[in-house]
Amino acid sequence: MSASLALPGLTARLDKLVYHHGGKSLPPDKPHAFVYFITIHNGSDHTVTLLGRKWVVSHADGSQLVIEGDKIVGETPRLSPGEQFSYNSYHVTACPARSHGSFHGVDDLGRHIHVVLPAFEMAIPDGSGGKDSCDI
Repeated sequence: MSASLALPGLTARLDKLVYHHGGKSLPPDKPHAFVYFITIHNGSDHTVTLLGRKWVVSHADGSQLVIEGDKIVGETPRLSPGEQFSYNSYHVTACPARSHGSFHGVDDLGRHIHVVLPAFEMAIPDGSGGKDSCDI
C-alpha cells in the first residue's frame, strides 16, 4: 500500500458541538452525549472520493476508544473541486474527552489521500456530573 497524501486544499472542520445530558436514550453509565457537526471541503484541484475514517477518543479517566471503518455515516462522498460534504454524528461518555481523527480516500489520479480533523474537546459543563462520574 502506498503512503497517503495530505492533498493541499482538502480540509475538515468541526462546525458545531452540542452537549446533551441524561435522558431515556442515554445509558446510565454514559449520561453525557455530544453531537458534532463536521464539514469536509475540497478546495483542491482534484476530485476526491472519501472511503472511511479513523477517530481516537481519549477520555479523562485514561481510557481510549479507537473508531475506524469504511464509509462516513454510511456514505462514500465524491467531491469535485469546490464541493463539500457535511454530516453529524455523536459520542456518549461518562467523562470529558478529547477527539482527533482523519478521513481517507482516493483522488482522481488514484493516489491515497487523507484529511485531518483538528482535535476538539468534549467538555462536560459544570453541574452535569462530569467530574463525579470519572476516576480522575
